[in-house]
Amino acid sequence: MEGTGKKKKSITVGSWGGNGGKSWDDGSFTGVREITLVYDRCIDSIRVVYDKNGKPFTAEKHGGVGGKRTAEIKLKYPDEYLISVSGHYCPVVRGGTPVIRSLTFKSNCRTFGPYGVEEGTPFTFSVDGGQVVGFKGRSDWYLDSLTFTLASAPSSKSLMNKVQRGLYRLTSTAPRSASLKDNQ
Repeated sequence: MEGTGKKKKSITVGSWGGNGGKSWDDGSFTGVREITLVYDRCIDSIRVVYDKNGKPFTAEKHGGVGGKRTAEIKLKYPDEYLISVSGHYCPVVRGGTPVIRSLTFKSNCRTFGPYGVEEGTPFTFSVDGGQVVGFKGRSDWYLDSLTFTLASAPSSKSLMNKVQRGLYRLTSTAPRSASLKDNQ
């Protein structure tokens, strides 16, 4: 396998919500810096500012132009990162397809929300030792569905490196001490 070894492995989880609207995919980044939600009886739109190797990258707005309330979630990146997203989905109009009705975001430091109306089918997703690094979904007049892209959290990576270094020291000294015992 070629490359510099800096590319993070990521996985996709979800999708929650309905199958209306058009599909979109922001991609995968090094983290999430800000999320702007416009909402009322449901989540009308979402726009995310990601971190792209130390620089902010503003993705397109997904959803419609409705909604009377705006929430601006500003994470203290890189020390603060998203570890959990939960919410509800169901149709907002009789006979319609399900849309995202509410969202709550949880970072490694605090909770944001809930935003919208907590009605319908609940969903929750959290990741231990990881972080949300991308969103994709479906949208038209509303945010129809959400899917999350995950990667390892910054702190767990350094912890993993420390553990690996410690194990390397143990294994590199173990054969010598074992062979000394065998020769005596």
